[in-house]
Amino acid sequence: MTVGAVSQIHVSVSDLERSVRFYRDVLGVPFLFDVPGQSMAFFQSGDVRLYLGVPESEAFASRVTLYFDVVDLVAERERLVEEGVRFLDEPHVVHRDDQGELWMSFFRDPDGHNLAITETKKP
Repeated sequence: MTVGAVSQIHVSVSDLERSVRFYRDVLGVPFLFDVPGQSMAFFQSGDVRLYLGVPESEAFASRVTLYFDVVDLVAERERLVEEGVRFLDEPHVVHRDDQGELWMSFFRDPDGHNLAITETKKP
């Protein structure tokens, strides 16, 4: 027996409302729900649920890097720049094989987590 696929990832945030606005309104990640009276909000990113929350203790604080697939990296990057996102680099190839090229470009969320948009370009 083995473990299954990743179902949820916790992303520690310092200001839940600010982070919800960023992930929902800027990135466009589908918002699922928040938990009234608690600093918890949930999003659906493909098959993985993102849990944004203010950690109860340092033992549960996370530092993550998330990679989001996009259909057109250049167009999505331009859209995000218009929304005020500052990118750390230009789009670049990180892997190339007979299946195609993996392109990405990095930026950060309001709490400094590294995020990237990625596109696989077929040959």
